[in-house]
Amino acid sequence: MGLPGSGKTTLAKELSKKLNVIHLNADDMRNNVWTDLTFKYTDRIIMAQRMGALSDVLNKQGYSVIADFVCPTNTTRKEFGQAFIVWVDRIQKSRYEDTNDLFEKPNNVNLHIEYGLTIEQEINLVINKLQEV
Repeated sequence: MGLPGSGKTTLAKELSKKLNVIHLNADDMRNNVWTDLTFKYTDRIIMAQRMGALSDVLNKQGYSVIADFVCPTNTTRKEFGQAFIVWVDRIQKSRYEDTNDLFEKPNNVNLHIEYGLTIEQEINLVINKLQEV
């Protein structure tokens, strides 16, 4: 999770290749599957619920999943459900003022990625942290 433009999708794509897991990108889901959803707050909660439910269904079938989306508030994170949370925190503001205004720093994360690392370093951090769990 993290602000738009922070590098969530770049990390998720590379990590999903390295770990051979399913990558669910919220923009892809919103544009191709859940076209009824907008960026209104109530729709963001629904998106979190749907992303969480789909991840759970895939997990129950034996697949590991990376769910890649802003998930801007502690409420949306709660609605997603249980997860290993990586906060990609490379930027202070996104190009979307409404998201900037809505975004809350997370209460609990498993890994906080800040500015200054290469993608390889980030991948290694995530993998090492996952091995601790």
